[in-house]
Amino acid sequence: MGRAGPSLGRTTRRDPRAAPAPDLVRRNFVATAPDRLWTADVTYVPTDEGFLYLAFVLDVYSRRIVGWPMASHLRTELVVDALEMAVWRRKPAAGLVHHSDRGVQYTALSFGKKLEEAGIAPSMGRAGSALDNAISELFVSTLKCELVHRRRFPTRGSARSGIFEYLEVFYNRRRLHSALGYVSPESYEDLGTKEAAVA
Repeated sequence: MGRAGPSLGRTTRRDPRAAPAPDLVRRNFVATAPDRLWTADVTYVPTDEGFLYLAFVLDVYSRRIVGWPMASHLRTELVVDALEMAVWRRKPAAGLVHHSDRGVQYTALSFGKKLEEAGIAPSMGRAGSALDNAISELFVSTLKCELVHRRRFPTRGSARSGIFEYLEVFYNRRRLHSALGYVSPESYEDLGTKEAAVA
């Protein structure tokens, strides 16, 4: 999970039959086209009602957040919802890699089955190594710095609204990224589409 966070309420128990996937990325966070490499993680946002958990899927090519469900729990269905949201929105072709840490939600057999059904190859970094999922960790730091640490959320509902606005109004469409040549994720994908059409 992005940064050490609270462990409150009911969460997914580790399945003794589940084995972590191999690390197909090995810290080489490079993608030459959209939907070739996704990274994923879970983070938390404090509210006066308790914690709100955000599971997200990030497209490494453009840094776009393509899946972002939120819930008051950390059960496996939260990361499954993130995957299903990303697949529904992007409809990726074969060859996509999904990279995460070894959290119990991602090693759960039910999550692995969803990846298999979608034709997505699982990849996982080593246990306890933030650098093995550095792109996701960087996004969590950005979210905390630009939103979470600047606002107090009285309810989970207000946090949901704030996160939605941050992701879909600002981050994906307007936030400039130095790694993308100082354009937004949406603009970077649009430029790539136009270049591919001309080629």
